[in-house]
Amino acid sequence: MSALSNSAPRLAFVAAATPVARAARLALEKRYGSVTPAQADIVIALGGDGLMLQALHRNIRRRTPIFGMNLGTVGFLMNQYRANGLLARLKAAREVTLTPLRMLAMTMRGRRHDVIAINEVSLLRSSRQTARIAVSVDGHLRLPDLHCDGALVATPAGSTAYNLSAHGPILPLGAGLLALTPINAFRPRRWRGALLPHHSKVELTVLEPRKRPVAAAADSVEIANVAKVTVTEANDIQLTLLFDPEHDLEERILKEQFAP
Repeated sequence: MSALSNSAPRLAFVAAATPVARAARLALEKRYGSVTPAQADIVIALGGDGLMLQALHRNIRRRTPIFGMNLGTVGFLMNQYRANGLLARLKAAREVTLTPLRMLAMTMRGRRHDVIAINEVSLLRSSRQTARIAVSVDGHLRLPDLHCDGALVATPAGSTAYNLSAHGPILPLGAGLLALTPINAFRPRRWRGALLPHHSKVELTVLEPRKRPVAAAADSVEIANVAKVTVTEANDIQLTLLFDPEHDLEERILKEQFAP
C-alpha cells in the first residue's frame, strides 16, 4: 500500500540524542521541510531501535505512520539511512501494522499501573533470591510455582529482542501468537516457555513478594514491587511502520530464524 497520496506529505523528524542523528535531522529538515509530529502525515525517526520504540510510544494516540532510518546500532526496526530520494522511498514503502500489549500491574501497596508495551512485558527479580511466579492463561493455572529470574510475554515484533536473548522463539508477524518465555528458569527445570494465541490473557502472580521482590517492565517503563501482572493484547491500538520493499520487517524476522 502506498504511504503517500499524490501530494507531498508533511514530514516530522525525530532524532536520537547522538551528534550524528541530530546532524542528520537538521540536514533533512532543511532539505525536505518539517512540521511538528502532531501536524505530520509521516514521522521520520533517526536513530536506533530504542529511538523507534520511543517514537511509537509517543505516537500511540496520533497513530501516524513512522519511517525509521538507522543511525544507531542494531536497527532491526529501521531502514537504511540515506538522505537522497526520501520522498520516493516513502511513496514506495510498505506498511506493517503492529498491535502492542497492555500491562496491568498491581503493586504490593495496591496501586494499579496500565502501560502499553510494543516489544514485551517482563518480570525480573529485584533481589539475590530467585523469583517465584504462578502463571495462569485465560483463567487456568498452568504453572503453580515457577522458580526463575523472571518471565516475559513478547509480541512477534519484540520476539527478536529480549525474548530471543532469553532463548525464546522468533514469531513471524502474521503468526497470531505471543511468546511466553521464562528467564533462567530453575524449576520446572525443563520448561522452556509456551506459544499462546494472541488473544490470550496471561496472569503472572508473584509468590512471596516481600521476601522475593519482583519488578515489572513494559518496554522501558518499570514498576517496582509488583504483586500481580496481567498481560493482554491491546487490540484497540494499531501502530503503522513503513519499510523499504527490500527491507521488509517480515522478511527480516524470517531471516533471523536462520541466522548463524
